[in-house]
Amino acid sequence: MALGARLELRQGQGLVITPQLQQAIKLLQMSNLELEAFVEAELERNPLLQRDERDHEPEEAPAEAPPADAAADRVDDADARADLDAAHDEGSPGERATGDAPEPAGDAGGAVDWSRAGKGGGFDGDPEALEGALAHEKNLAEHLHDQVAVAGLTPAEAGVASVLIDSVDEGGYLRCDLDEIAERLGCGLDLVERVLGVLQGFEPVGVCARDVRECLMLQLKDRNRYDPAMAALLDNLPLLARRDMAALKRACGVDDEDLRDMIAELRGLTPRPGAAFGGEPAQPVSPDVFVREGPGGLWHVELNSDTLPRLLVDQRYHAHVSGKARTDEEKTFVADCMAQASWLVKSLDQRARTILKVSSEIVRQQDGFLAFGVEHLRPLNLKTVADAIGMHESTVSRVTSNKYIATPRGLFEMKFFFTSAIAATEGGEAHSAESVRHKIRQLIDAEAREEDVHSDDRIVEILKEAGVDIARRTVAKYREAMRIPSSVERRRMLKEAV
Repeated sequence: MALGARLELRQGQGLVITPQLQQAIKLLQMSNLELEAFVEAELERNPLLQRDERDHEPEEAPAEAPPADAAADRVDDADARADLDAAHDEGSPGERATGDAPEPAGDAGGAVDWSRAGKGGGFDGDPEALEGALAHEKNLAEHLHDQVAVAGLTPAEAGVASVLIDSVDEGGYLRCDLDEIAERLGCGLDLVERVLGVLQGFEPVGVCARDVRECLMLQLKDRNRYDPAMAALLDNLPLLARRDMAALKRACGVDDEDLRDMIAELRGLTPRPGAAFGGEPAQPVSPDVFVREGPGGLWHVELNSDTLPRLLVDQRYHAHVSGKARTDEEKTFVADCMAQASWLVKSLDQRARTILKVSSEIVRQQDGFLAFGVEHLRPLNLKTVADAIGMHESTVSRVTSNKYIATPRGLFEMKFFFTSAIAATEGGEAHSAESVRHKIRQLIDAEAREEDVHSDDRIVEILKEAGVDIARRTVAKYREAMRIPSSVERRRMLKEAV
């Protein structure tokens, strides 16, 4: 059979993920902090985007906010021409004179009143911002470097100290190998060990230790309480973790009273001396959705307008600069900016509506939890919510990632409401895994005496009597996940307390 080249036409269907669709997917799973950073970058890059500075009422389910009207914007022709050149050359908007507010886009993305406008960076005469910048709290590394400066070290010792401090983690522990440091710096191991000894005398006491035992030892030495019995106790910390008091007494050579005193002294120490300094300040979590109880036991779901950006496409400004564009390159640049701005406004609109729709369905499914507590948390998965609102599971998964709901019972991540189902006895309604964990904790918290301690098998029996069909290994897994000791260790703890 002869081989030859020929042309053929074939018709087919396929799914093509465009760059804009990929970006829309990323927008959907962004947290409110990530979204704010993204929008700020787009505002700097695109001169046709502008914030809507007007105040609006928060969006509430299922009502939809009408598109807002905007006043006409006057732009000086000379300024518009200069701004176009600056944006084209530098990739950022220049200064332009504006009136009261820009006009929103039409079908290509009008104003959607999802949130109030954010505030730009810089001090701008704000004394609170200036005070916050000046009141910088030192971290652990800076605190240690300050002590090195007044420790009277030689230049070589100070250099070794600087390298060692860079290897200290937030808890205050040294995370490096001394032999490797000596080889890297081309110095003797004795110099590194000598400098480490100096660092271990710095504040906070116990810093630069290489393990928990050394950290506790440094603190005991500082209190002049490190003796052979304490050394033996530190050498047998695993026995202490297992609450094996008989073995600890033999190892330390002390009686019951002395051992209790030694353990009490250990509990007064700090296993993470650097934790008081911490690292970067923790960012407070802002809810994406508010749930409030209304009359008649109904739940009202509304978006947090402070976390969602509200943008406008500046149509007036676009008309001016597009009319002043002369070259094909300038016209292409203006057209691209317009397309990107319109797409972003529409994508933010769709993102907000999707979050509202998903959270409203979650509240509808978990109204028992909101009304009566965690024991009434229903089993729920992504497919159930996706089928109810007519979306794909992957969309629901992205919406619930890094999103938080503020309810009368507290602030919860959306993922909290999705729990696996545990079968009920005699074919009853399934139980949520979270509610079962809550019941296990309640049973263990009620233990007041040694005789009251429940083994995992006994917990299984109690739960089955309550209608929960659960295996012993599942009870053990839930108990360990909640950091609850075994029944043997709990009996020892109760015996010691007596």
